[in-house]
Amino acid sequence: MQIAFLFYEEMTALDAVGPHEILCRLPGAKVWRVAKSPGPIHTDSGQVLTADYALSEVVQADILLIPGAGNATTLRDHPETLAWIRAIHATTTWTTSVCTGSLILGAAGLLTGLKATTHWAALDRLRIWGAEPIPARIVEAGKVITAAGVSAGIDMALTLAAKIAGQDVAEMLQLGIEYDPEPPFDAGSPSKAKPALLRKLQTRLLAAFEK
Repeated sequence: MQIAFLFYEEMTALDAVGPHEILCRLPGAKVWRVAKSPGPIHTDSGQVLTADYALSEVVQADILLIPGAGNATTLRDHPETLAWIRAIHATTTWTTSVCTGSLILGAAGLLTGLKATTHWAALDRLRIWGAEPIPARIVEAGKVITAAGVSAGIDMALTLAAKIAGQDVAEMLQLGIEYDPEPPFDAGSPSKAKPALLRKLQTRLLAAFEK
């Protein structure tokens, strides 16, 4: 099973790393970390990840995962990357995204007429690409699975693991990474956060997403 992760400059590390921890452990999994050019990729938090393959070296995958970023929509200015996403999507069993990675799928023309989700602050931007925004943690639309902001990628990967290898395997993977969240604050969604904090963060994030 070939799993391709798209890497690009200023991507959000956890969007890829969280699902990677799960999907790389599926039976028979072979992971391809792909970028325009192989080498170091600087994430939006200052971490450096490594892409092992160039776009031209990967021509098909069973699973494609597109991580998000504050500047995810700037990939609309990279037609060769969008063309690669479309080409790989034609070969996949599952095409997935985390956070604003769904905006990249949209820019590639893959969400037209589909239900999809993304980070709550960018949800309405899905309409630009002809998608129907759904405020859910995970949205399935045929073979396309989109996840909401950052940490939702772990939930998406576990959901996908269960579809591929069965619930017992998915549960063992969840247990193996001890994914049993008990956050110290009940502020992880717009409906729970303090209004003042929500407005402050929303203003900051929207400024980034507009780039």
